[in-house]
Amino acid sequence: MSDKIGISRENESGEILNSASPNVHRYGTPPAEYCLTRPLSSESTSQVAEMSADASNDPFSSFYQEVKAIEKRDSVLTPKQQIDRLNRPGSTYFNLNPYDVLQVDPDTPLADVKKKYRQLSLLVHPDKNQSDSERAQKAFDALAKAHKTLDDPESARKCREVVDEAKARVEQMIIEKRQRARKAGQSTEVEEDDPEKKRHAIYVQTCKLFADLERLRVEEELKQSNERKRKAEEQDEERRRLELEREWKKNYEESRNERVASWRDFKAKKSRSSKGLSGFKPPKTKMEQRPT
Repeated sequence: MSDKIGISRENESGEILNSASPNVHRYGTPPAEYCLTRPLSSESTSQVAEMSADASNDPFSSFYQEVKAIEKRDSVLTPKQQIDRLNRPGSTYFNLNPYDVLQVDPDTPLADVKKKYRQLSLLVHPDKNQSDSERAQKAFDALAKAHKTLDDPESARKCREVVDEAKARVEQMIIEKRQRARKAGQSTEVEEDDPEKKRHAIYVQTCKLFADLERLRVEEELKQSNERKRKAEEQDEERRRLELEREWKKNYEESRNERVASWRDFKAKKSRSSKGLSGFKPPKTKMEQRPT
């Protein structure tokens, strides 16, 4: 329907380009990424309402409903609300999901991902949110990290694998729910039959998988850090042992001459002492004679 009534787009120079007749209202249904920078004013919305009131059976009435939906969606895309979103409780783990951070679908082309990144980063840039610069910086960093992740082919492939795994787990969960319901004689309808609830289940499972991967990464990093620390301590201990051994050998060699000289002096003294004893002759034993 959007193609029929005309879509207002911006070219690279920022000019508005309409894909349909120039008579179409300039607030044609814009793609999601452009809603950030050109929200509808209340005056424009009122004008649309007046036009739709006179043409309730016209396709324009459907267009008006789209406009209202866009306006409602855009209301949560203010700088403050984006900063709040990227700093919400649990953001440490939520922000591990680059698709959630950039608010893009996993199938979004890279060119559109880049465009969305530029728009969001302009909204939360610390220079434009100086009254909340610390949280703005955190939000800006989260966007930059998510963009870098999806801009790298290898890391983007891994992220896509996470999403595929999340979808597979949700499908398996649905199958198991139906089996349990069938065994219990209950209806096999599940809440995930609703496309929106299924999408939310996939989103939750995706965030959980990203969090699990981060936990495993941190554990592995800690394990490797402890292993490096243990090896470093062993190397330090071995180095100290070798230093002590070298010091002992050095002292032993330096004291060898002293030990040899001391031994020679001892032998010489012992030799002189032996000669002195051999020159002494005790008196001869004289037999005692008794009178008969």
